[in-house]
Amino acid sequence: MSAAIIFGLLLVLMLTGMPISISLGLTVLTFLFTMTDVPISAVALKLFTGIEKFEIMAIPFFILAGNFLTHGGVARRMINFATAMVGHWHGGLGLAGVMGCALFAAVSGSSPATVVAIGSVILPAMVRQGFPRQFGAGVITTAGALGILIPPSICMVMYAVATAGNPKSASIGQLFMAGVIPGLILAFLLGLTTWHRARKNNYPRLPKASLGQRLSSFREAVWGLLLIVVVIGGIYSGAFTPTEAAAMSAVYAFVIAVFVYKDMPLAGVPKVLLSSASMSAMLLYIITNAVLFSFVLTSENIPQAIADWITGQGLGVVAFLLVTNLLLLMAGNFMEPSSIVLIMAPILVPVALRLGIDPVHFGIIMVVNMEVGMCHPPVGLNLYVASGITKMGITELTVAVWPWLLTMLAFLVAVTYLPILSLWLPRSLGMM
Repeated sequence: MSAAIIFGLLLVLMLTGMPISISLGLTVLTFLFTMTDVPISAVALKLFTGIEKFEIMAIPFFILAGNFLTHGGVARRMINFATAMVGHWHGGLGLAGVMGCALFAAVSGSSPATVVAIGSVILPAMVRQGFPRQFGAGVITTAGALGILIPPSICMVMYAVATAGNPKSASIGQLFMAGVIPGLILAFLLGLTTWHRARKNNYPRLPKASLGQRLSSFREAVWGLLLIVVVIGGIYSGAFTPTEAAAMSAVYAFVIAVFVYKDMPLAGVPKVLLSSASMSAMLLYIITNAVLFSFVLTSENIPQAIADWITGQGLGVVAFLLVTNLLLLMAGNFMEPSSIVLIMAPILVPVALRLGIDPVHFGIIMVVNMEVGMCHPPVGLNLYVASGITKMGITELTVAVWPWLLTMLAFLVAVTYLPILSLWLPRSLGMM
């Protein structure tokens, strides 16, 4: 009964168009003050303690690093390197866009940031070279989603925070390593789709770059590429925690944008700091309310009741994962990824653990679902970002992304039922 009231109230508030964070907060406060004896001081305390976790500090640092890289010319140099490597194949600039998104994803942690950074450079170039605008938009919108699968990933940090209360929860380091192989596979599959469509429609190719040109473009991009080594290498070697890695990446991104590449004047730094603070505050507000929501669910034993009900229905691992994917894909129709992870993870993870599903594997499944959700209407963030860059309508963009979206759905099935894709690397590195 409690579960029906809580989720019913949340759904009603969201259907009014109210922001997710406020809907969560109002749902919790209404339920607590009308149906329980929880004192208001406990609510206030939970609001503050909910965001005291050390891991949450990774989020503003990765956002800051991504903003420095977006405005600091790193994306342009990565695209030049990618173009030199794969530009001579069918749909060369499109392939360079996919490769550029994969490289930028490995330093930014955010899908919208990847779409902006790579799309604003590569899309005009593709149109000038004779590619249809829809083709370029489809490539960048979907390849930009790699930003939350290839580590570092803000979405993975959210999952780790949302499930931190569970004794068998996944760590941020485990999730980052688990995302490497699926991220590379998805980048390859999106590139394959791009190449196939370009070859089929005889889209333009670039002249093959010489060895000298490739080395030159690599030297130009190497400072940005080194950030991948700093973050992933630092976490794997134990030199620092994922949160410390985020702080290091922010400092490193500032140094290369301002002092190495000199694409950003010191006068532009306050603007980047302000926009990063604004985005961080928005996410932290969602996290705070989601923590409060999770507190209510736990205090009412709702996750355990749902787990008992699902296992009582006789659902096996295969059926549960299918239902989970359908639920997450439907949620992606009207919620953005951070909210979905923070609300759904505390509910679904206890069930997954009871069925023997590894929490790291389950985290990667959730992240891939979030990727798909970012690329389809009505609230796909990547669609809106790409719409701003391409000046195309959401309906037109939705049609443009379908070939790549189908590839992502096929990949989702593979990741869901082949846990080795997610778990082989962290196990091989002794992290599990």
